[in-house]
Amino acid sequence: MNALRGLLLPFSPLYGAVVTAKRKMYERGWLKRNRLMPPVISVGSVSAGGAGKTPVVAMLAEILDRRGYAVSILTRGYGRVSNMVGRVEPYDDPLWHGDEPVMLARKTGVPVFAGVERYRAGLLAEQARESARTGVHLLDDGFQHLRLARDIDIVLLTLEDVQDLLLPAGNLREPLRAVSDASIVVVREEEAVQLKNILDRLQPKNRRFEIWFIRRSLSLPESGEPLPTLPLAFCGIARPDNFIRMLKRARYEPLETVIFPDHHRYGESDIQRLLETARQRQANGFVTTEKDAVKLTPEMRTRLEAVGPLIVAPLKAELLDERSAMEQLVNLAPALDRRKRERS
Repeated sequence: MNALRGLLLPFSPLYGAVVTAKRKMYERGWLKRNRLMPPVISVGSVSAGGAGKTPVVAMLAEILDRRGYAVSILTRGYGRVSNMVGRVEPYDDPLWHGDEPVMLARKTGVPVFAGVERYRAGLLAEQARESARTGVHLLDDGFQHLRLARDIDIVLLTLEDVQDLLLPAGNLREPLRAVSDASIVVVREEEAVQLKNILDRLQPKNRRFEIWFIRRSLSLPESGEPLPTLPLAFCGIARPDNFIRMLKRARYEPLETVIFPDHHRYGESDIQRLLETARQRQANGFVTTEKDAVKLTPEMRTRLEAVGPLIVAPLKAELLDERSAMEQLVNLAPALDRRKRERS
């Protein structure tokens, strides 16, 4: 913990009391929730960032689309300059809609709608839907967006979360006990053993949340232009150490890593910094994340590629038991059972 966050530690209990009271008010019906017609599956976490929500949203979008559902993604679009609610196209400017919405639009191919008020985004998605397939909304980073009712709450939990502190001293947006409200808790396969006791303690007494295990990996190019042998890595994500660890796990270790703040907007000085660092370290290329790559203009890419190839390493999440997971979704939200709809 740095010195500033240490000074903020006395405020964490107050923050925790406020967010807990807010959740209780929604649970008891004292604050109104808006409800959309199709089922809403929320994917979120108790952390302010870095839990890996976006790859899980992309994974679920791909699975549900492949299984015949009309999927739409509803997202806030953190850091966007627009206040409008609208559809996000793959070619849109990330500055307007936010980096993650544009990345999801490019990565999944399903309709993505961004707006601070996710209910309005959902209404727009329903108006735009042309398919007769069973509709389903994926609410990106929705665990704290309590104004929108959800049929299923999927919450990611990491080892780093259980070792963290509440805001403002740490990065937790809610106390860990909030995980007990989840329908499904998602953990990484490599952390499953270490989190077992925590998960047992968080299980509510009157019901049980399901537990999904996921495998995460970086996808490096397998053919075409060869990978740079001496790459410089750069990223602007919440937990950059995870990116570097996964690169090393893929046996692709960078010379050095240049780290920018989460959701960083790249400018001329940043590109100059990367080029100068590459020159000093004698790097022959770059490697970065999908989230960062969408924010690079064609001109920025051209300048970086003068040093060598710019490799984008997508983060892929994979369910260890997809069939069981999909059965659990249908059990938790019967409206997802297309067989019943076809018989009715």
